[in-house]
Amino acid sequence: METGVWLPYVQSYGYVMLFLFLFCGIVGIPAPEESLLFFVGLIVAKEQLLLWPSLASCWGGAMAGMVAAYGAGRWWGAPFMKKYGKYVGITDERWGRAQLWFRRYGKWGILFGCYAPGVRQICPYMAGVSRFPFRPFLLLAALGTAGWVAPLMFVGLLLGRHVHIPLVSFPLVGLALFLLFLLAAWIGQRRRKKSFES
Repeated sequence: METGVWLPYVQSYGYVMLFLFLFCGIVGIPAPEESLLFFVGLIVAKEQLLLWPSLASCWGGAMAGMVAAYGAGRWWGAPFMKKYGKYVGITDERWGRAQLWFRRYGKWGILFGCYAPGVRQICPYMAGVSRFPFRPFLLLAALGTAGWVAPLMFVGLLLGRHVHIPLVSFPLVGLALFLLFLLAAWIGQRRRKKSFES
């Protein structure tokens, strides 16, 4: 999702939108996550939002998403995920890989999974499906989301205090980052193709 789409909502509705965007991102509904946290730090540096309410809203949204996904996995289980998971990006292939991975590294996935797109959406569902105990899940999820939300936001905050980027140009910055991502993916694909040919 481009910066220009969600930034006006954050500026207009503030902390409620931060909560909702992070909640949606964790449960698998397409929403900005890393880019949102980074840009929230920039907005805090521009004094358009307050630091602690922003941190609390983002962390609370991520935690609510983790608990909702855990509950969905626990009460509706694997058949529901297989039937409807495709609508939130959980394909059969991803589901099979996630089950195998979760058996081996489940608690580490809950703790550090927020840093990996896809893993952060599947891990809480898998924890629920596999009947991972709720209290340890809640503790690991709380620590994991805090360790993901705070550093990304603080990077944006520090950058915003030392590099002066006007808020009007945020959509351009988001577009530039997206184009850099596409360029890196294209270069990586060409390298892989050359290595297969040789």
